[in-house]
Amino acid sequence: METREITVRVTPEAARIYEAASEQDRRKIDLLLSLQISGIAQPPRPLEQVMREASAEAQARGLTPEILNDLLDER
Repeated sequence: METREITVRVTPEAARIYEAASEQDRRKIDLLLSLQISGIAQPPRPLEQVMREASAEAQARGLTPEILNDLLDER
């Protein structure tokens, strides 16, 4: 998958978590963010549907509930 680098403003805490994450976890965070941004350009859909689709895509790319919990617990 081709990617481009952008700058995104986040809270200091979010930046600290991202900077402390492993390269593998950063790639997963990047993917989740990319999916969320891409979803904004789609026709309006119920939030629940968007969340299900983002979850399915993330899981298909290797994000497990355990990894997600670890990422969320790091805050």
